[in-house]
Amino acid sequence: MKNFIVPTKEQVSVNNQEIFTNLEKMVGFVPNLYASFAYSENALGNYLTFQNGKSSLKAKEKEVVNLVVSQVNQCIYCLSAHTAIAKINGFTDEQIIGIRKAEVDFDSKLSALAVLVKSIAENKGRASEDALNNFFEAGYDKGNLVDVLLVVGDKTITNYLHALIDIPVDWPAVPAI
Repeated sequence: MKNFIVPTKEQVSVNNQEIFTNLEKMVGFVPNLYASFAYSENALGNYLTFQNGKSSLKAKEKEVVNLVVSQVNQCIYCLSAHTAIAKINGFTDEQIIGIRKAEVDFDSKLSALAVLVKSIAENKGRASEDALNNFFEAGYDKGNLVDVLLVVGDKTITNYLHALIDIPVDWPAVPAI
């Protein structure tokens, strides 16, 4: 496999340099995963547009999806990044471990979401009937289901990018489970 080195701002296109500048302002740095999208002229901008699109899901719900999918795919980069983001959104370390395992005992609605997402991710989109029924019984609707799939797709993209090019993790380390 060709060795991938995370590109610097000076090594990417002018368009991507502008995106790097915006990321530096918003996040304080350019995460290595985002920088790696900049190998492509268009991927970083397209990905950020997709990732930041409107959703019926709340921030905490998106983080549940991000953490569960990343755990199923064993993506240490995304687990590290989304653990940090989940903490910003108010989850504790113990809750985050439970979410990663899809064993959410502190919120029944988030539990139904985590179980469904785990079933989707493990079964390549073919969630169990029980998981799907529990999701709807918890108060979610068909629109929420479609939005869940968008977040699953978003996270699958980044999990796979990390798996393919082994991006160095630039977020605080998280424990394996």
